[in-house]
Amino acid sequence: MRSLRDLSLGARRWPGALALALVVPLAGCATGSGEPDASPSASAPTRAGGTASAAPDVRAELRVDGRTREYLLHRPASDADGPRPLVIAFHGRGSDAAELREQSRLEKAAGARGMLVAYPEGIDSGWGAGTQKTPQRPDPGLDVRFTEALIQHLVRTEQADPERVYVAGFSNGGSMALRMAAERPGLLAGAASVAGQLPAGAAAVEPTGAVPVTVVYGAEDPVRPIGGWPSPPPDPEEPILPSRSARDTAEAFAAAGGAGEPVTEEEKGYDRTVWHLKNESGSGRAAGDVQLLVVHGGGHTWPGSTFVPDKRLGPTSKALDATDTILDFFAAG
Repeated sequence: MRSLRDLSLGARRWPGALALALVVPLAGCATGSGEPDASPSASAPTRAGGTASAAPDVRAELRVDGRTREYLLHRPASDADGPRPLVIAFHGRGSDAAELREQSRLEKAAGARGMLVAYPEGIDSGWGAGTQKTPQRPDPGLDVRFTEALIQHLVRTEQADPERVYVAGFSNGGSMALRMAAERPGLLAGAASVAGQLPAGAAAVEPTGAVPVTVVYGAEDPVRPIGGWPSPPPDPEEPILPSRSARDTAEAFAAAGGAGEPVTEEEKGYDRTVWHLKNESGSGRAAGDVQLLVVHGGGHTWPGSTFVPDKRLGPTSKALDATDTILDFFAAG
């Protein structure tokens, strides 16, 4: 998906004051296979003078496939023991983890629900959301393996619950979340995409199993049309992936989950279409739903956000709070 870079803007970076406020512990290294080693994260002093285990916000590193990858981690303030739900949130192309944090405020709403939130950093400010090799991304599976390793690492070191792992993302990051749901449905309890679609054409990603998915899309998106982009224009920095429509994206996940006919309801400011996934006996997990939320008049933006990176991305609807909607969807699954 295209974002600020695709509008010929420089990537917006996070204000230095907040960057300096974050502590930076180093996470365990990884093997060349894409899986992290068993060493724990290193502790680091926090703003309160304790150890990293008590800090709500940290910047950390994980070495996977010979690369050192960074992520922001928000720990809930709750001192409750036991496994905690985990949300992996992917930023848009030309953006970064801190910008998505500001745009979505996922960590505030998720923290109130006792959830961990990890915002990983993409390579060259983007994600390999498609399956086609490109000069910039010669290994199209790199980010899938990194996400798997990050989840495994956080399950081991942060008490993330392996049965309640979710992915979400915006734009190119939304497509990355959809790719994870499509290719690793057994790893996830749910996925959500805002302004992201499944890649098509030579980079196509096909859902392979049942997983609850919600797709939030602006009806007037000026960057990536809601009807998809089978032949996007060339980009001098990195090829823009062709994509399915938002509706076709949701239908692909519904079909993979054996869903029946959808039901569409008109809400104030948006339309909600829901497919009920087929129940699988013995799965131990509720089947859940696939849903498509089409926001009336919405642009290439995060509905309900007060953060507007550029007016050329279109209007930000206040009829829907995407953050609460996504987290409620995860909790319901």
